[in-house]
Amino acid sequence: MKPSRSLLAAVLCLLSGIALDSVAAPKPNVLLICVDDLKPILGCYGDKLVKSPNIDRLAARSVQFNRAFCNQAVCSPSRNSLLTGLRPQTLGIYDLGTNFRRARPDAVTLPQLFKQNGYRVEGMGKIFHVGHGNTNDPASWSLPHWNANVVAYALPASQAKAGLTREEALFSNKSAKDLPRGAAYESADVPDHTYPDGALADHAIERLRAAKEKPAEPFFLAVGFVKPHLPFVAPKKYWDLYDRSSFKLAEVRTPPAGAPVYAPQSGGELRQYSDIPETGPLNDDLQRTLIHGYHAAVSYMDAQLGRVLAELGLAENTIIILWGDHGWHLGDHGIWCKHTNYEQAARIPLLVAAPGVKAGSRSGSLVETVDIYPTLCELAGLPAPAGLDGRSFVPTLRDPAAPTKDHAIHVYPRNAPGKGPVLGRAIRTERHRLVEWKKIGAPASEADLELYDYEADPLERKNLAAAQPEVVAHLRAMLARHPEAKPQISSAPAVKPAKAKPAVDRNALFDSKDKNKDGRLSRSEFLANQPDPDQAPARLAEFDTDKDGFLSREEFVTQGGKNN
Repeated sequence: MKPSRSLLAAVLCLLSGIALDSVAAPKPNVLLICVDDLKPILGCYGDKLVKSPNIDRLAARSVQFNRAFCNQAVCSPSRNSLLTGLRPQTLGIYDLGTNFRRARPDAVTLPQLFKQNGYRVEGMGKIFHVGHGNTNDPASWSLPHWNANVVAYALPASQAKAGLTREEALFSNKSAKDLPRGAAYESADVPDHTYPDGALADHAIERLRAAKEKPAEPFFLAVGFVKPHLPFVAPKKYWDLYDRSSFKLAEVRTPPAGAPVYAPQSGGELRQYSDIPETGPLNDDLQRTLIHGYHAAVSYMDAQLGRVLAELGLAENTIIILWGDHGWHLGDHGIWCKHTNYEQAARIPLLVAAPGVKAGSRSGSLVETVDIYPTLCELAGLPAPAGLDGRSFVPTLRDPAAPTKDHAIHVYPRNAPGKGPVLGRAIRTERHRLVEWKKIGAPASEADLELYDYEADPLERKNLAAAQPEVVAHLRAMLARHPEAKPQISSAPAVKPAKAKPAVDRNALFDSKDKNKDGRLSRSEFLANQPDPDQAPARLAEFDTDKDGFLSREEFVTQGGKNN
């Protein structure tokens, strides 16, 4: 019996409707939230003291990864891993100052891939590491990146310690290593937007509102919050959320017994601040203040994130990822900051909310930062570039019990006494961490080893490598599956023939910089709009021959007498 024409027509209409729906299905939007120095001491991770209500609400919409690890516990290499999908040992970049395009000039970054596939891609705040000679990546963005500063103060006393004017403190683009340091913490009774993360949230909300005006154009919005990175500055109301006496100091304040002497670190980043001793242990009162400040900075950032998420709304067709670039030591092992291969530096928070994921789930699957790139590609239906180091964990998003891999790997470089530069490559399984320290390219027999058992010794009290050779052998077999690390590449750009520069009318340039027309240039006037903000302060000091802190017309025009 032949089907009736009406039945055939109905079936065809149904099929065509399905096809049209498939074609018309909008691409998912992406909100990538990067947070600087955020360790997983959050309510959703079980911490009973911290106030992180907005991150906790996001976790209720997400799959939360409880065994997520960075690929190196320092800003630039960690962000390279996120944005290129390549580990530091693949790029050969372990420092802050080397741009990833020195190693991979043709790399297609994560935001760049979305831009190539029809997305409006915008970045703001700290996404790539900018500073220490490193730069942003214009090829990654549809619009110029919107910067936010890490070091910013509101109180004159903090600025005075730093030797900065208020304008310079809030808007300086100088390299972090060259920036005069102020206080390590600040509690000021000021509005949220006084500090960079509040201003960043304002800007992100503006961008979201603009995106809503173009619903047919999918967006990839990367928002990089800078707190809780040092200095721990936050409006007073966030400090007031906590009872200072409730903070407990680290239980273990010495390095692991039997660890190589070079494996820990002495908190050099923290000790650059003016109110921190340059050497020696920190007293209990200062430690408690720093822990308080870290918590206040987390709550301040959390509030700004809440404002952005409120503007976004439920956004069922938006993928949201919250990622911390690395952890942070808060006095455990006597260590402050990051810069180690230990658990408190390497473990990160990672939340993923997306259409079809099992919201409110917790996963013990091992994942690394490099896995985020291919995961986002799969979620958005985009082809991932060949040669990425990461592996998509979309199967784990669908089923949080599904494993992604049997181990994570991360690295950290050190200078070892009597050995020189060595690299610690760390294998982290569900239970153990093995760290193999050796010169790159040297035989494994020359390595120093660390082994920790997180079931028996979660606080890393003792290096177990000598006592458990079978476990070491098992983990070294995992490490052997990875290629040997590449050495650090040169950060210097290739030398190109110098081009003749057009003559500059320095008198006219002086007039354009002398905004208040007082016949001299202040520090802020001189530094404004410099093409090389890292080197400009040194030129200011060189030109200022009478050392009065200002540049006369003669000092500026003659460049301190060089052009007389």
